[in-house]
Amino acid sequence: MLVRYNPWQELNTLESHINGLFGDTRVPSTRVEKSFIRVPSAELHETADAIHLKLELPGLEAKDLDIQVTEDAVHISGERKSETKTENNGTTKSEFYYGKFQRVIPLSARIQNTNVTADYKDGILNLTLPKSEQEKNKVVKVNLEQPAA
Repeated sequence: MLVRYNPWQELNTLESHINGLFGDTRVPSTRVEKSFIRVPSAELHETADAIHLKLELPGLEAKDLDIQVTEDAVHISGERKSETKTENNGTTKSEFYYGKFQRVIPLSARIQNTNVTADYKDGILNLTLPKSEQEKNKVVKVNLEQPAA
């Protein structure tokens, strides 16, 4: 039996595999999930006087967080502890991540790490990191004088 060669079939197969990778909405298997370390999402906003850092830490209590600030980075670590439930009838399946995490967020400017303020509410940590005086004075306006005529 002769089969006609279609050079585009290989590309169609490759496209199908790639679409499968990007379009896969299934829950990851526990085998992959255990090796996958999650870190909190972060958002940085810089003003002339400070850097504002917002971290998303749902399900954690303040006592489970360790935040350390240097002049040029924020180090955050914590642990979401597993709540063990015993059920006699039925099975419990959880997609929640339990365990330790750590993240280092480098800062674009030097800050006064002794004057950092923090607010933690509803799983959102807001840090206000005031810039050092040297950083505030980095941009200097130069006035041009007109030569006397």
